[in-house]
Amino acid sequence: MKQRRMVFALACALVISGGCTYLLSRRLAVPVRAQSVPDLMYAAAAHSLQAGELLKPDSVELVAWPGNRPVSGAFFKPAEIVGRAVLYPLGKGEPILERDLSASGAGVGLAAQIPSGMRATALRSDEVAGVAGFLTPGSHVDVLVTFKSSLSPDPSTATVLQNAAVLAVGQRAQPDPEGKPTSVAVVTLLLTPEEAERAVLASSQGSVHFVLRNGADDGRPENTPMLLSMLAGASPVVKVERTPFAHPAAPKYEGIETVLGTQPTATPGGAAQ
Repeated sequence: MKQRRMVFALACALVISGGCTYLLSRRLAVPVRAQSVPDLMYAAAAHSLQAGELLKPDSVELVAWPGNRPVSGAFFKPAEIVGRAVLYPLGKGEPILERDLSASGAGVGLAAQIPSGMRATALRSDEVAGVAGFLTPGSHVDVLVTFKSSLSPDPSTATVLQNAAVLAVGQRAQPDPEGKPTSVAVVTLLLTPEEAERAVLASSQGSVHFVLRNGADDGRPENTPMLLSMLAGASPVVKVERTPFAHPAAPKYEGIETVLGTQPTATPGGAAQ
């Protein structure tokens, strides 16, 4: 009898332990649901926007953005950016960031595209000097000037600016949608105040030429001015201005006066009295 009770108790314990193990395994097998993050509502372009375009109430709309992927510099309220100008082209539905907009009160059009501390400087060009019309807004150029100097009888060409960004060609601040070249008479460059002074001075001394360069090439190698005589392989001749030699003044000598009787006699350098 006692043996039956032990067997029964052992069987009950096995059933209970098995049931607990089964329930625990089922609970652990249930995947933990990831905590959902609500979407964020960002101010975005309601339609395609061009550089220099002023944002209006109908130019901005709110778009949903995944909450687990926030965007730095975005805006939550369209009213915060209405009245500011766009610096770069934006596509429809693209969130508008702080870096895409001009500073408040910066103006509209070309003025709005000038970063703080920079200047827009216009230089005259022609079809040849403008790289046969292939200069477009966003291009990068070197600026060369050919001039005559009192240091040499030969005309020379020197590089006065390197890797300058083209802000506008003529009155066009955006590249042609079809990529067609355009011949223009004026090219506007984005320069620092010091570079603007160099550009204006260079344009007043001789003819200005633009050399197109790869936008990814930001090198600034040292350049030596090229003289006309150097094209034929001759060594550069530098004219040195000489200052006329000034002869020293004749030295002054002190004389000694000797009196013999009543007649004074002066030695060299002195004066008779």
